[in-house]
Amino acid sequence: MASLDDLKNVLKETLEQRGVLGEIKARIRSEIFTALDNDTIGKPKLSNENLIINEMIREYLEYNKYYNTLSILTTETGQPEQPAFDREYLHKKFSMRTDKGDLPLLYEIIFGLKPELASEFNKAAYEDE
Repeated sequence: MASLDDLKNVLKETLEQRGVLGEIKARIRSEIFTALDNDTIGKPKLSNENLIINEMIREYLEYNKYYNTLSILTTETGQPEQPAFDREYLHKKFSMRTDKGDLPLLYEIIFGLKPELASEFNKAAYEDE
């Protein structure tokens, strides 16, 4: 009969092999943070700049499927659960072209600063297909 430690090890290895152990740990951290976050202490009012920056970070996190991190961001900052701006508004606000498909605005800003990064990114994306 397998010991409890053997069972734990097999379960841990199985979850690691399936690639879900890290996800489970992140979700637990997120839930602990949310439980410990004291809602009775008011969050500071978000400045317009922070609201916009947080929206750009949200778009980046959603694009990369960092949902647990996004959950903590919205809880900790008091950012609205639903995006405060749509993608087109941010593009117009920053006079950015929208020919990059669905890339987050942060990528577009970086590529605008360093155009050679965009070609490297596109090359890597095609190699992954």
